[in-house]
Amino acid sequence: MANIQETIAKQFAEAAFTEGDQLLVNIPDAKWHDLARFLKETPELSFDYLVAIVGMDWTDEFGCIYYLTSTKYNTHISVRVATADRENPMLHSVTDLWAVAGIYEREVYDFFGIVFIGNPDMRRLFLRNDWVGFPFRKDYDTDPEVNPVRLDHEAVEDTTVTYVEDETGKVVKKDVTIFEPDDFVVNIGPQHPATHGVLRLRTAVDGETIKKIDLYLGYIHRGIEKLCEGLGYPQTLHFTDRLDYLSAMNNRHCLCLCIEKALGLEVPRRAQVIRVMMDELMRISSHLLFIGTFCMDLGATTMLFYALRERETILDILEKTCGARMTFNYNCIGGVIADLDENFVADVKKFIEIMPKAIKEYNKIFTGNVIAHNRMDGVGVLSKEDAVSYGVTGPSGRASGWACDTRKTNPYGIYSELEFDEIVRTEGDSMARYKVRIAEIEQSVRILEQLVDNIPDGEICAKVPKIVKLPEGHWFQQVETARGAFGVFIESKGGTSPTRMKFNSPGFCLAGAIDHLTRGAKIADLITIGGSLDYVVPDIDR
Repeated sequence: MANIQETIAKQFAEAAFTEGDQLLVNIPDAKWHDLARFLKETPELSFDYLVAIVGMDWTDEFGCIYYLTSTKYNTHISVRVATADRENPMLHSVTDLWAVAGIYEREVYDFFGIVFIGNPDMRRLFLRNDWVGFPFRKDYDTDPEVNPVRLDHEAVEDTTVTYVEDETGKVVKKDVTIFEPDDFVVNIGPQHPATHGVLRLRTAVDGETIKKIDLYLGYIHRGIEKLCEGLGYPQTLHFTDRLDYLSAMNNRHCLCLCIEKALGLEVPRRAQVIRVMMDELMRISSHLLFIGTFCMDLGATTMLFYALRERETILDILEKTCGARMTFNYNCIGGVIADLDENFVADVKKFIEIMPKAIKEYNKIFTGNVIAHNRMDGVGVLSKEDAVSYGVTGPSGRASGWACDTRKTNPYGIYSELEFDEIVRTEGDSMARYKVRIAEIEQSVRILEQLVDNIPDGEICAKVPKIVKLPEGHWFQQVETARGAFGVFIESKGGTSPTRMKFNSPGFCLAGAIDHLTRGAKIADLITIGGSLDYVVPDIDR
């Protein structure tokens, strides 16, 4: 940490530093892009992975906190950039350094109205283009008269805007065409079966070949992050089950860890073991549904029934303890909400026994099928460098050669004590993404084998105050979900509600890479590529 600080301080006298769970650098916006380039391109730093951009309204200032990671050194840093201009807030874009900044910055603009100079597409990302105001600002007018519920269709715009600096340094607004005038544009989605959720892909095609995809998000609009600002910390937990509902346990685990970190709370050993077992059952359950639905996308309908057979066994196990099969509401601040069902150990052992045989069946029916190979081999190839630049984590990132498993890089809970392999392949195509998930099921079973006979006795939850207040400060926590690195950011002013709570979901980055992955591919390949990424649309929405 000291070496990173010294290296930055030598080059940027304007930088101010704050120690925390990771180093925070405060830098004026005029120097931000230079610092960003320095952090990424200096060999001894190599911060090549932009983890998150958290938009902020500090009342007197607008700004962002950027979270960066070096995949080479596994080091972490955060940067705070702000502007005091509340009328026309502007910051410099870093889209030329990290590809994922393109949609991250659009998200911040949509909710805070901060314009990013140099971002090639400064449209709203989730809200309608005719939306009035920016809802995450502290002074946002919530009067329904200002923003009535609109029943008319949103006008489709084929232009966007960008803000660039001219020779004199003045910021100039320019119109940019999204599609060429003679492009033939079709909608793929937002019907659920086409795009695994209400995701709309405006697709320019030349015959069957994809030229460009314009991503449309925001068909769900639950406003989770905004709602959290008016709720107590225990009340925010249930939202995480409803983001990526196929990683419900993992998501909620992450939010609990972030709150527990802020409180300095020690979770009982029994609860830590239970949390990890539930996370791995959840991961297997998600991967099984991926296998079934992905194969069905490609026409192999039979595989859906095979995969659901084992998934139902997992849901039966979870239901006995949690009372639910989808939104479990199981993790709580300090541990878990209820003890395990009396048959939990026996049921998990039975499940462990059946999975090896089931995986052999999957491979016999589908993995070795010649049609599957024709549809998947070499389709949607993502290089390791592009996976890092687009923030594509999880099985999709590891299929491209990026060892990005948070359970290994930044262990949480008891993962550092467990033996399991991180599955990494180098092909980077749709088949590799499929095979990584098959192998990860085997590793999750391996984790369950180590724990099923070693669940300690003891308390299932630490003693937590009835009214949870976090001290003043901010915290960031990540876990490994079935789709990749899921992060939670909390900023507190010392009260019972967060000043800002941000969910940094892996599905957002997966969707953001679709245009890059599909250019030059066929429409049929789009279905293959989208299915192989395994994004869940509620995980993307805010």
